[in-house]
Amino acid sequence: MARVTLDSVARHASVSPQTVSNVINAPHRVRPETLARVQAAIKELNYRPNQASRTLRTRRSRLIGARIEPPRDGVNGAVLAQFLQSLTARTQEAGYRIVVFTATDDDHECSLYEQLLGDHDLDAFVLHATHVGDRRTEWLTERRVPFVTFGRPWGADPEAPERHGWVDVDGAQGTLAATRHLIESGHQRIAFLGWPEGGEVGADRRSGWSALLAVSGIDTPAGYDVGVPDGLDTGREAAATMLDLPSPPTAIVCASDSLALGAWTEITARGLRPGIDVAVVGFDDSPTAVVVGLSSVAQPYDEAAAACLRMLQELLAAPEPPPNPPAPVLLPPRLVVRTSG
Repeated sequence: MARVTLDSVARHASVSPQTVSNVINAPHRVRPETLARVQAAIKELNYRPNQASRTLRTRRSRLIGARIEPPRDGVNGAVLAQFLQSLTARTQEAGYRIVVFTATDDDHECSLYEQLLGDHDLDAFVLHATHVGDRRTEWLTERRVPFVTFGRPWGADPEAPERHGWVDVDGAQGTLAATRHLIESGHQRIAFLGWPEGGEVGADRRSGWSALLAVSGIDTPAGYDVGVPDGLDTGREAAATMLDLPSPPTAIVCASDSLALGAWTEITARGLRPGIDVAVVGFDDSPTAVVVGLSSVAQPYDEAAAACLRMLQELLAAPEPPPNPPAPVLLPPRLVVRTSG
């Protein structure tokens, strides 16, 4: 059987060889209908680009770095794993590979960037867990290393031009949707169990709950807005304090599934029924939430991974760093209602 080449794919799809090359290396440059036709031809002919030749030609390693988190309570680690799984699948389909590493803090991560760039010549990085004063983005920007973040550039001047491409999920819309669902289910005593003040993601998620209660004219008594470090034990302790109030909440919106599962544990330990006596809604829709029947706000990890990859391909296709970064993408989450409320 004759070897399938780029030219034979071009003939099969009735396009030029350059168009096939663009589909493989810079799909954002190709019209959707042409992209679909060429991709179908690649699949039908089982075409496999010669990676070694492509690396020499483009001077790209087609390796993308991403940090993994160490396991904590068995819930939050699984959440990031869902994004990395989608990112790995998406990049693999596009002919890239993910190089994963772990780091203890920003300084450690930056030192690993230097090591990975020197030892393996990585093309780009995908960052997550962004925060105010994020040293990692400054380090990569100063060295003109392509990167995108799964998370907003918190603390940046909203009037200033974007400094890098980013993808994020609208946490405020997620907790607003959860709160609306609880109000429509008849709840008027709705508490929020979140993280300590000072965290940007936590404040974003809290804002959806507080904004909807304010416009709905629903009071939030003392003890209904609690911030604790993330975890099952802290969630259970905070829920216990809420349930001991003179007028305890009948529903609790949580900033994470870890906190929500801690609250679930305390509710059931008291002989109460989650979803009937006290409703609980988490955030992230972890695999554990699916198993126990916890209502939760699902993040669109596959869409986020696809958007991150599109941005990286746009950056890597440019001969020089573009004057403007890719346009940011803010994705809507989806409320998944189960037995807990």
